Amino acid sequence: MGFLLSKSMDANLKKQQEFMLHTGRLQMERQIMMQDQMRQRQMAMQVAWSREFIKYFGTFFTVVSVGTIIGAYKKKKPGLMAPIVPLSFVLAYQMDNAYGTLIYRMRGEAESIMTSERDRLDLPHGTPTFDSIEKARRARSSLSSFLDK
Repeated sequence: MGFLLSKSMDANLKKQQEFMLHTGRLQMERQIMMQDQMRQRQMAMQVAWSREFIKYFGTFFTVVSVGTIIGAYKKKKPGLMAPIVPLSFVLAYQMDNAYGTLIYRMRGEAESIMTSERDRLDLPHGTPTFDSIEKARRARSSLSSFLDK
């Protein structure tokens, strides 16, 4: 009788462990999907910000360029057009960021760094562990309880 009960309990335990594993896997997949959606939304906001910035900066660049060209022509001083050069670099960068391939080149470079220069990605003091986080939490809670007195 005890053998049958033990066998039944083992089967139930195994089913429970499989269920917990399945549930944990589903939770992990959902967390990964949520984080990826948040990352996509942040990237979309950055691209949208760049495109909005282009509208304002493009207008500023046009006004400054026309003004400096007219001023240089009227005063016969071509040196007055010097601000156009750095402003054009800023405009070109923002255009590449908003409508060009900058994001793809940055992603390629990041993938290259992750594969061939892995040591550059290490955090100071290594990856946080449960023990290091617990130690910091305990230190903070003992400090706050000391300050409360």
